Amino acid sequence: MTEATEKTLLAGIPHQLLIGGRWRDAEGGKTFDVNDPSTGATIATIADGSVSDGLRALDAAHAAQAEWAATAPRKRGEILRGAWELLQQRKDDAALLMTLEMGKPLAESQAEVTYGGEFLRWFGEEAVRIHGRYATNPEGTGRMIVAQRPVGPCYFITPWNFPLAMGTRKIGPALAAGCTVVIKPASLTPLSTLFLAELLREAGLPDGVLNVVTTKSTGPVSDAIIADPRLRKLSFTGSTAVGVSLLKKAADNVLRTSMELGGNAPFLVFEDADLDAAVEGALLAKFRNIGQACTAANRFLVHESVADEFGRRLTERVRGFKVGRGTEEGVTIGPLIDEDAVSKVGDLVTDAVSRGASVLTGGHVIDGPGTFYEATVLSDVNTDADIFREEIFGPVVTIIPFSDEADAVAKANATEYGLVAYAYTQSLKRGQRLIESLDTGMMGLNTGVVSNAAAPFGGVKQSGIGREGGFEGIHEYLETKYVLTPDPFA
Repeated sequence: MTEATEKTLLAGIPHQLLIGGRWRDAEGGKTFDVNDPSTGATIATIADGSVSDGLRALDAAHAAQAEWAATAPRKRGEILRGAWELLQQRKDDAALLMTLEMGKPLAESQAEVTYGGEFLRWFGEEAVRIHGRYATNPEGTGRMIVAQRPVGPCYFITPWNFPLAMGTRKIGPALAAGCTVVIKPASLTPLSTLFLAELLREAGLPDGVLNVVTTKSTGPVSDAIIADPRLRKLSFTGSTAVGVSLLKKAADNVLRTSMELGGNAPFLVFEDADLDAAVEGALLAKFRNIGQACTAANRFLVHESVADEFGRRLTERVRGFKVGRGTEEGVTIGPLIDEDAVSKVGDLVTDAVSRGASVLTGGHVIDGPGTFYEATVLSDVNTDADIFREEIFGPVVTIIPFSDEADAVAKANATEYGLVAYAYTQSLKRGQRLIESLDTGMMGLNTGVVSNAAAPFGGVKQSGIGREGGFEGIHEYLETKYVLTPDPFA
């Protein structure tokens, strides 16, 4: 990948706010820099929106709501389908852009473009499948009509780790349902959202239906939008602590909310597991996105009879990883998003080792430029270590032995989180028991990846509220209206 190619791509990305169908500068012309985490170099300077800019975006969304809600479902679906087709035409640009701003290897960015694009296609198809019902009431005295209608203007706060897919996963169902949107992408990775917004405009999305506010002042801008009574829906993906704070603020106006929050995923390997398959699944579940995913396997609970062999096989594979800039051929591990992320991972590893864990490979910060940490495998991790309780968000495997199924389930559920679990066993009965006993919203049984646009993504406990994807996803943006009419034959 040449430097000229990168510069040409970056020059074509909008660097302003999208409000009411127009790209415009932020109030006072304020800007901020977007940096490549693999080098620390600035790759773009974009608009830094203010509170006033955020409220102007909500003005536009509110003004466009009635007309967009009245737009034929087929038309809404065709616009989403058109955006998906445009994304396929520019998939290489989208992948490169993501790697430049976020750092993940190019192959993983390409996979995210495919995954993220599916939400546009899926919800384009779901737009025409919003169902109601008509029935005689039980008393026979009237007729019940139940209809679904759009919730109304939505505000989305998206994270930096999957900058395209987190946008499409929220925007797709909202637009399909007939809702208008204000989206605030993470300031670390805003370029993919700006790219997506321009594709939707090219696909024919009317002015004001989608508005993008990039800003470094997330708190003040979000607070002002959430407090405005015209807003009817809030969706956030990020940490549980921030999600809890947003839920409290959303309560003042009784907003509909969707929260996709933290995770602490267990990865269970039983004594009868196919170890080769379990290792392959572990590599996917742990190291996708450099471990920076809420679905990343955090705690590898391995039966004591196979723990050493599993650790040996996994370590052998991890030692073969290539670390580097995501645009380089063959790179497996790119940079973490920033210095704070590197420090957190380093502190968690240091604490685990101080409590008895052994380092099978890795365990060190890699000198810059860039924010890199070695792919790491720890064995014999104690359950009192911070790394057992906290989300790692980095390329670190923690192997914790267990004695039997009851011990494994108890350790897996010993967390306030409940997003996803993974389990490897060749016993059908055990697999069925795990489906019912693991306290998570999702589960991968003998597979290391569960995400799919056609499936409901979400967790229980402090991992969130609501679901994204699947036919369940569009219902997050619909409200039910019931009407009773007299018996037409009376």
